[in-house]
Amino acid sequence: MQPYATYEHLNNLDLWSEMGHISLDEMRAVKLMNRIDTKFILDQESVITLLKEASLLGYRVQTNDDIFAYRYDTLYFDTEERAMYVAHHNQQLNRQKIRTRRYVESGTTFIEVKDKNNRGRTNKRRIEIPAMNFADFRTSDKANDFVSAISRHDITTLSASLSTRFVRITLVNPDLSERITIDLDLRYEDVRSGRSAEVKGMAIAELKQDGRVDSTTKRLLSQMGIKPFKVSKYCLGTALTVEDIKRNRMLEKIRAIEKRLGYNRIVLNFVK
Repeated sequence: MQPYATYEHLNNLDLWSEMGHISLDEMRAVKLMNRIDTKFILDQESVITLLKEASLLGYRVQTNDDIFAYRYDTLYFDTEERAMYVAHHNQQLNRQKIRTRRYVESGTTFIEVKDKNNRGRTNKRRIEIPAMNFADFRTSDKANDFVSAISRHDITTLSASLSTRFVRITLVNPDLSERITIDLDLRYEDVRSGRSAEVKGMAIAELKQDGRVDSTTKRLLSQMGIKPFKVSKYCLGTALTVEDIKRNRMLEKIRAIEKRLGYNRIVLNFVK
């Protein structure tokens, strides 16, 4: 893989011709909206190794019209004090995140509410909304009603806080019981200040399962010497781009990421 993966490069990997494919329609059977998530930090060479090994084990890659890597735009909403970020940073077990997400290739847009409970289970609820409501879900009555019914915060106190962009590859195991997403080319921007950051050379892989059961993906990653790593893209992006915010635990995460990738493998760019 070239030094820093791009959307165009990821869609033209030779290995796609060797791996089985799964359509978007077939993937609807593997939504896993209520699930256990396990995350891993990989360098880009490890991504290629994972893809090759997964192919040999019968994993399939999600594809549509010869696209294998999809662009995602996500906008997180939080209070002025960024209460949702603080709750996660402080290791509050029951927490929530609210975001809009746009799938760039299809233009489909959703408002999503993610809850994490004290048993480590993630419950994601979402509805489709018009693309014009991506920047502020409150301009949609439908989205307003949806979020108001389940939000832990008064939605009038919420505003756009962090923009994230990345390219995602999605794999599914042969019996459709787990998915693994691999996010690359991550870019963050603090919407309120315009301060931005890129994390180059890093991929975040996330295993999504119905429960804490045996997983071929976990065994494969373990054989590669890659252990689970708890990290939130929202919290990482916020810690990198927002000045004067509590970030001591996130700085520990950033140092651990640097150590895992090699200090010369990660570049943080701050642009005011």
